[in-house]
Amino acid sequence: MNFDRTKHSHCRYNPLKDEWILVSPQRLSRPWQGRVEDDKNDNDDDSDINSNEKPTNPLCPGAIRGKNNQQNPFYEHTYVFENDYPALLADIPDPKNDQNNNNDDLFQCHAARGVCKVMCFHPNSKLTLPRMTLDHISHIVKTWIEVYRDLASQYQWVQIFENRGDVMGCSNPHPHCQIWATDFLPNEARIKHRTQKDYFLKHNGNVLLLDYIKRELNDFNKERVVIDNEHWIVVVPYWAVWPYETMLLPKRHVLRLSDLTDEEQKGLGEIMKQLLIKYDNLFNTSFPYSMGWHGAPTGDLINEDCSYWQLHALYYPPLVRSATIKKFMVGFEMLAQVQRDITPEFAAETLRNLSGEIHYKDKKNT
Repeated sequence: MNFDRTKHSHCRYNPLKDEWILVSPQRLSRPWQGRVEDDKNDNDDDSDINSNEKPTNPLCPGAIRGKNNQQNPFYEHTYVFENDYPALLADIPDPKNDQNNNNDDLFQCHAARGVCKVMCFHPNSKLTLPRMTLDHISHIVKTWIEVYRDLASQYQWVQIFENRGDVMGCSNPHPHCQIWATDFLPNEARIKHRTQKDYFLKHNGNVLLLDYIKRELNDFNKERVVIDNEHWIVVVPYWAVWPYETMLLPKRHVLRLSDLTDEEQKGLGEIMKQLLIKYDNLFNTSFPYSMGWHGAPTGDLINEDCSYWQLHALYYPPLVRSATIKKFMVGFEMLAQVQRDITPEFAAETLRNLSGEIHYKDKKNT
């Protein structure tokens, strides 16, 4: 019997995180009698906000929010403010000596300093990013870069992330993301800092992710490529964990968001919109996901040689079979090793064959 990756379980290595992923395509035929989600995400539209009504959503223009009853401005594009309930604070004392003994391998502790910001994408609470105009999306990209550049001068890590959909724990349906900055490298950043440097040193100065996309484009007939343009590429990574996980990265060597040219920013807005339209078209729903950007460290590390880094964004959507069935990270995956059912190649082909130009809701209206 010959091995067939579409039928036989196997493990794939993720060099970015130094971990293995179990792929089990034979499980796709198993019956599902577990939890089924309500499809509550399919509620976005592009209707105008009635400015005569007092907004009740705390992220809307003019709304009152937070413990101090602050009023939002009547913004027209993006709006950024410090989180009213932050997970990080800038002014934190160091732990006492008896709680901060770095010589103790079992009980280590350090202060966690940082700032948490919220960024509203658009004044309309019901308008999701894939249905925004390219002009609005360009404002999002530019605001990301402005906030990133400001925080990067002080903090080692600036994490831009978006949780979309209540199935991903999003506490407010208004289109928005969060930006947290820390004075330390979080776990994911610390691991990627090491793995990319190790690859760089082992492969005579080659950049791991640039080598990876070169191989995807040239050696594998683009079988995991979902979409690309002049400056950007979207792939379902060979080592993807989530069913329709994608990685978005520039084709040029770019360390940080703040290094993008005007043309790359424009191309980013275009490819993001196309990808998110494809996601929504997959199950005809407002597709839930967590996404975020990873780039070279900043703050007091910004002057170090980080040329082994490559900027990239990750999309982690949980839906697997339909708009109401999601993947759960439990059992073996929590205790032993992460696992997926559909192959990355199948996921990429499925997304590739979907329209990235016409949203399913716009099809209904034609």
